[in-house]
Amino acid sequence: MDVLANHYAGIVLDNLSRPYPYASHHVETSPADRPGPQELHPAFFTSFDWHSCVHMSWLGVTLIGHGLDAGHDSQLRAMLAANLTPENLAAEGAYLLANPSWERPYGWAWLVRLATTAAASEDAQVQEWAAALDPLVDVVAGLVAGWTDKAEFPVRHGLHTNAAFGLALLLDAFRALGREQAAAVCELAALRWFRHDAGWPGGWEMSGQDFLSAGLSEADLMARVLGPDSFASWFAAFLPDLAPDSRMLASYAVTDESDGYLAHLNGLNLTRAGQLIRIGRVLRRAGTAGRAAAVVEAAVPPLLEAGLAAVMTDEFMSSHWLASFAWDALASAATLDLG
Repeated sequence: MDVLANHYAGIVLDNLSRPYPYASHHVETSPADRPGPQELHPAFFTSFDWHSCVHMSWLGVTLIGHGLDAGHDSQLRAMLAANLTPENLAAEGAYLLANPSWERPYGWAWLVRLATTAAASEDAQVQEWAAALDPLVDVVAGLVAGWTDKAEFPVRHGLHTNAAFGLALLLDAFRALGREQAAAVCELAALRWFRHDAGWPGGWEMSGQDFLSAGLSEADLMARVLGPDSFASWFAAFLPDLAPDSRMLASYAVTDESDGYLAHLNGLNLTRAGQLIRIGRVLRRAGTAGRAAAVVEAAVPPLLEAGLAAVMTDEFMSSHWLASFAWDALASAATLDLG
């Protein structure tokens, strides 16, 4: 992956230095309530929208220490240091508290993942960013608890508000940070919302602008919550008809990369690949689900190939977000022999 690091660093730098276009999704409360992106979000005001800026920042932090050349390394550090200041991040936390359903749960999840990655670094400068991000982890933990306590049903579609995808990232992050109470909140929500699901209609996936498989997102979450044997039984009931030619395992080509919604399908290839790798890993640990593991793992190479090819585009509606998902899929693939 170090071979790709400099290329991906260039993508991060391009996005973090591009303030416009920007979709703020800010709800105006008066004629005077029309702040610009940097005024609203002094830490995350580029890369087209807030959540993309957060996960591009995550990718930038991740790439530090991956053999970057001196130029990329120094530029990344300077840009991240300018954005991830205590003052800027305090403003982001205040905005989240004032708008408690905003970016739920997708943006929250990437924010806590950014904090987790920074906290795991042994780099002194990155540790400074981790300290500045830590109060935001407290903010998100409180927001997650409030959301899961009042939400009777999960969101199950293949877009940003998908509950399972967000919970999976949040759960990983809270566990890595030793936030046991916050992790338990995620685990309990996963079990309450998804434990008894069965017979997922995989043939109905995907819809025309998904970047997530709703079914695989759910399975990827439950693989984190259930033990291997329990998960294997749950998975067999959840996707009883899964086969090599199943529609939800297929890769897709985007017909117009300038169309931001159609371009989501590039991300679907990448998220499916990563989720299938993680699901297959847990199925193999069960010892009784070898066939299911083989089916899901065999689908990974064409998905990964199609998704990674799309990252090379110059079209901003894809380039402002795809690299993060590509790196995530590659990190999962590093644990799997793709033959």
